[in-house]
Amino acid sequence: MERRIIIEAGGITSEAILAESETAKAIWDSLPIESTCNIWGDEVYFSIPVSLSLDETAKEIVDMGDLGYWPTGKALCIFFGPTPISEGGEIRPASAVNIVGKIIGNPKTFKKVSSGIKIQVKKGQIIEE
Repeated sequence: MERRIIIEAGGITSEAILAESETAKAIWDSLPIESTCNIWGDEVYFSIPVSLSLDETAKEIVDMGDLGYWPTGKALCIFFGPTPISEGGEIRPASAVNIVGKIIGNPKTFKKVSSGIKIQVKKGQIIEE
C-alpha cells in the first residue's frame, strides 16, 4: 500500500509518498496538519503533533527530497539541499531524523518557501498494490 500526502506552502503544492514505518503511520494518522514553516539552509521544517523517538530508519545524512521526522523538535523536515552544517555535497540535518517519505517531483520548489509561512499537510491517495 502506498500512502500519498499533499504539502501546500507559500503557493506551492507538492506530493510525497510516505514510507512503510511506524513513524510514517503516526504522521498519516495525525493528518491533516497546519503549522508554520521554519527554514534552515535548504530545509523546511515545522512542528507536528507526533512525539516519537529515533527508529530503524534514522539517518544523519539524508538524500535530496527526503522527508524526515526530527524527534528533538517534534518536527517534519523537507530536505532539498545543503544545511548550514553540511560538508561537501551532503545534506545533513541538525541531528538524526527518521526517514518517513520522499517528495515526488522536484524538491527544489521548496526554495520558494520562507520562514513564517503557513504549511498544510493532508492525506492524498492511498494506492493499493
